[in-house]
Amino acid sequence: MRMSQYFLPTLKENPAEAQIVSHRLMLRAGLVRQTSAGIYAWLPLGFRVLKNIERIVREEQDAAGAQEVLMPTIQSADLWRESGRYDAYGPEMLRIKDRHDRDMLFGPTNEEMITVLFRDGVKSYRDLPKNLYHIQWKFRDEVRPRFGVMRGREFLMKDNYSFDIDRAGAIRSYNNMFVAYLRTFARMGLKAIPMRADTGPIGGDLSHEFIILAETGESAVFCHKGLIDKDILGRTIDYADDLQPIVNEWTSLYAATDEKHDKDAFEKIPEGERLAARGIEVGHIFNFGTKYSKPMNAVVAGPGGEQITVEMGSYGIGVSRLVGGIIEASHDAAGIVWPESVAPFKVAIVNLKPDDGNVMGACVKLYDALQAKGVAVLHDDRDLRPGAKFADMDLIGTPWQIIVGPKGLAAGKVELKNRKTGVREELPIDQLAQRFG
Repeated sequence: MRMSQYFLPTLKENPAEAQIVSHRLMLRAGLVRQTSAGIYAWLPLGFRVLKNIERIVREEQDAAGAQEVLMPTIQSADLWRESGRYDAYGPEMLRIKDRHDRDMLFGPTNEEMITVLFRDGVKSYRDLPKNLYHIQWKFRDEVRPRFGVMRGREFLMKDNYSFDIDRAGAIRSYNNMFVAYLRTFARMGLKAIPMRADTGPIGGDLSHEFIILAETGESAVFCHKGLIDKDILGRTIDYADDLQPIVNEWTSLYAATDEKHDKDAFEKIPEGERLAARGIEVGHIFNFGTKYSKPMNAVVAGPGGEQITVEMGSYGIGVSRLVGGIIEASHDAAGIVWPESVAPFKVAIVNLKPDDGNVMGACVKLYDALQAKGVAVLHDDRDLRPGAKFADMDLIGTPWQIIVGPKGLAAGKVELKNRKTGVREELPIDQLAQRFG
């Protein structure tokens, strides 16, 4: 994509309404624009990040054996009355009426709907377990939306739901998602720490929040420092195995949100190994047994023909919230520092003299070569001074910058800059495409 043709409305100054780093940088870098309180339009650059995050989430869900569906945003209030949650949920639920005066709602979550879909489609224990997920927009009418996409009213979420014949199967499904979440966040360049958490209005008796550490985090968190150094991507995972031992590795060390914090237990950890910090929730998993399946009569025929109420769990990842969370965890004074796996473009070609035919020709040739290798590349061909281009490239956080100018080109070389480290190196232009792919 040529930057001269790209819709990228960047801002030089920090918007007055933005209180935290991610909100400021998402507005300045042209990722989003607010359309009303807590509701944002995603512009091309931000939408590319959103889709990259969504891709990683989808790949890890599929690998763990979950199956993708798509449920509607508008739900019937009758479903929620059946579960008993319609009146209990609170004013965060956007309640509406259709033209026939039927009570409807903009879904804040999908436990009721997925339970009905399962109930109508699965009749025998032989068809279990099942795990169904979708990636869909949700709406929760926050009384005070703030911090940009971190606490908005409309948000994109991956939510999935497991169905098992008994408690043992439900815990197995829970463990699979626990490990899938560790992999998902690690692939995005995040250190997400699973912490015992309150189940809240979702309900249940087992719950973990996945927290990334950030100074601007909304929650106080407490954990053993050893959790920061643990790695899941170096492990070979087979979801057919019992993953409880891997889960135990992460849960055997202390980690809790402020709601579940045990001061006495925390202080038993040697002082040098304790960490009290702020954190951002990017995922939450729950095991809630028969909380929804029992009132909604989600049963299957057991081995002897008996009717068995299925055990359920639910698992959420804030896809749009992750864009802000990643920025909070990865930025510097100049702007965003995207991990390569979620960056909107992996490479930016900074054309220092677009009116020079040789420079433009070299940039186009590089662009075509990278495109042919499947590398997402942005060509800054705008007629601006070099300083303005460098500032914009640092602001939007492209991991690699290829700087092409007449002086270097005369020597057959270009400059390659690593956005994260700031390290620059000169390379022969004909060797550059080999660095990527």
